[in-house]
Amino acid sequence: MSAAAALAVAVTLAGCGTTTYFAGRTLPPSGVANRVLITVQNPGSATAGAVEFVDAYYDIRGGVSGKPASFSISGYPGSSAIPSTIQNMPEEQMGAVYGSDGSFTLINYAKENASGSAATLNGPSSSVFITRSQSYVFAANQISHVLTVVDKTTGGSYPFSLPGVYRVSVNPGGSMALAFVQNSDYIYYPRKLSSAESITFSGGPGTWPTASGAVDCEPQSLPAWCLFQALDPTTGKALTFDRPTKAVFSADGGTAYVLSCGLECGGTAASITPLSVAPMIFLVGQQSGALPTQSTVDKNTLSIPGGASNALVDGSTMYVVGQELMQDGYWGGHLTVVTLPASTSSTLTATAPVSISDGAPGAASKMIEADDNTLWIGMTKCTNGEHYNNNQAYGCLTMYNTSTQAVTLLPYLGDATGIAAVTSLHKIYTAEGGQVYIYSTVNGTAYDNQYVTVTGTAYDVAYMDALTDANNTTY
Repeated sequence: MSAAAALAVAVTLAGCGTTTYFAGRTLPPSGVANRVLITVQNPGSATAGAVEFVDAYYDIRGGVSGKPASFSISGYPGSSAIPSTIQNMPEEQMGAVYGSDGSFTLINYAKENASGSAATLNGPSSSVFITRSQSYVFAANQISHVLTVVDKTTGGSYPFSLPGVYRVSVNPGGSMALAFVQNSDYIYYPRKLSSAESITFSGGPGTWPTASGAVDCEPQSLPAWCLFQALDPTTGKALTFDRPTKAVFSADGGTAYVLSCGLECGGTAASITPLSVAPMIFLVGQQSGALPTQSTVDKNTLSIPGGASNALVDGSTMYVVGQELMQDGYWGGHLTVVTLPASTSSTLTATAPVSISDGAPGAASKMIEADDNTLWIGMTKCTNGEHYNNNQAYGCLTMYNTSTQAVTLLPYLGDATGIAAVTSLHKIYTAEGGQVYIYSTVNGTAYDNQYVTVTGTAYDVAYMDALTDANNTTY
């Protein structure tokens, strides 16, 4: 259904007393059926931040009639909050906006307002994620060296001591989380305890299951959660990777693919390692099986010469991006296409890496699939890389055609910090260099953006009315 037709149906239903427009979703107060959410920093002298949205069908910031002059999310605490990244959950008609000030705010897409704090965290977080059920929040608080787990089912918040923790990855089902430590070769996972376990482990560190890898249990008087290091079950030694930085998950949710960024992050070689999710599920009594041995990890690890600091899974295909150190000493961005096997014991295979936008080694990039068989990749600090320093065409945004394998580097407009795929309308929105831009997914040409630009610094964008939660770059 086209956007215009969908809106017409919604208006008709509204006249009959029903306010839904598709998939049972509530028609929002603005009446706009295709909305792109934008986080804006410093929109005014007296305001730290704002969360706005635009009509992505007409590419305008306000109503078609000119009223209202602009759309914004009401109730966002912009006097103090400085919004940055958006975790987009359109299926739940919800988004979670993290602020560089440490705030974490839920946005109700149906009501177009802020619906309160998602969690109270231990200071600014370098990585944060809320499960789709909104039951659990995981945050890496690198400054305070704490992995925070917020369990909304009990109302508890548990800060685990983990020096250097800087990334978290959570599976789509919201049942397993992995934590990664900067300049480390190990991975960690939290687990919720049963009542009997809480009592058993309440005598302090001497009673914790350290033989199973427990490094901290909180609260120590009567722990509700423990944080474990992943161990080889046969030797009891920590499973070793090469500067692991993130995990992405198989379509069925049963496999976690650990990305080791290797040289980008001060290690030796980038790679991907599949791990079964089942032994690391944090829900009480839901774990099954055992972690693999180190020899199995080594056997199943696939080297990625082009770098592996981010990835996106689409069915049996994984798109892996990273930076490779070139012979002239500069870093060059690369994309590697990996074919995923049916089980973790099967062999991964990969194509030769292709050149894409350069970026900061080991830094978080943005990846999203859009219409017309396109994959879009956003980088930061691309002027420090191979293309720029060798007088080649350069930019921080790449369009990759997954059907033809054609690579298009879009012109440089600054760091690409946000991408939103406006599916069915054959366009994407981006946040580049602090401003909002629009591109065609058919050929990469830029649309006129004069009616969607913002006052202040645009940091991230998200398509609020996407069909699935996969339309998200914070995962």
